[in-house]
Amino acid sequence: FTDDDAARKADPQVLALAATDPANPYGAALDWPEAVVLESSTKHRPGRKAGAVVVLVDGALTLYLERGGKTALAFASDPALLHLAAEAVAALVQRKAVDSLVVEKVNGDSVLSSEELVTAVRDGLLAGGFYQTPKGVRMRAPVGGGRG
Repeated sequence: FTDDDAARKADPQVLALAATDPANPYGAALDWPEAVVLESSTKHRPGRKAGAVVVLVDGALTLYLERGGKTALAFASDPALLHLAAEAVAALVQRKAVDSLVVEKVNGDSVLSSEELVTAVRDGLLAGGFYQTPKGVRMRAPVGGGRG
């Protein structure tokens, strides 16, 4: 365990990008991993699809959002990592890289559920500027100025 390892654990590298971006190795050089299984199962699967977003934490797929964000898939079982990944998604909207997102489901569960991993995603989105709606959480890019 070196000082570099400690620094990396204390300050993970979080990267949110388009699922189709060449910097995303999943679905190209690497197979998509299995999402964390929650009580509600989902038929949604990740893919290198236009409009979809992936979040990598220290290079590992942590969160995937389909186009528009209605469904999110969590690939980490650590709530802290999911919280960081969700904040990175919010930053994409703040920077206007994505116009708006509405997240309703995480791995098949309602984003409003009390399941620990779902709560971590929801809390990260809310901390990043999303707001709660009756069906989920939503965020729109700020008005004015150009794309970030």
